Amino acid sequence: MPRYLSLDPSQSRSVLDPSAPAHFGLLVAHVVTGNVAMATVLLQLWPWLRRHYPQVHRASGRVYILAGALPSAALGVFALIPLRPGPAGSIGLGAMGVLWIVTTVIGWRMARQRRYAEHRRWMIYSFALALGTSWGRIIVVILTAFPSLQVSVDVLIEVANWLGWVVNLLIAHLWIESRAKRSSKGGGQVVTYSSPLR
Repeated sequence: MPRYLSLDPSQSRSVLDPSAPAHFGLLVAHVVTGNVAMATVLLQLWPWLRRHYPQVHRASGRVYILAGALPSAALGVFALIPLRPGPAGSIGLGAMGVLWIVTTVIGWRMARQRRYAEHRRWMIYSFALALGTSWGRIIVVILTAFPSLQVSVDVLIEVANWLGWVVNLLIAHLWIESRAKRSSKGGGQVVTYSSPLR
């Protein structure tokens, strides 16, 4: 984030479109709101905080949704993806952004309806998507650490922009299901999830 907070377009890690003067400003807004989402995710995932200070959990959740996830995803999908220099990875990023918006809105709706088990499930999916680009960057570092692989840049970008969030979502789903099974075996309540669209 520091290179974007310098407000110096030459510090951008993304290629800027010279025909769109607002590109760097949109990128800065995306980076800042994305970092807000990353910071507040940590508070949301902290069970002790949720149990002992539910008001802090609710407040940080609103910040995550309204100042982090939704603006960051919307900026990415509707402003930044159309300005990318090439098509490589754009569909993967777009799918991640749309799913991030959808899971976040459904999770928020579940909380407002006091359907807390479903709220938790959808927000775990939202958090998994939030971390998608972070893992995508790690995948790029790993793949470029082996020069003998000789992967083209377009393939590398495509793999990173799909694999990061798809793997996260799969891990989140398996974790949710394994917790539900453990709870039912231990005599806990079995939660069934009705349609979030009611």
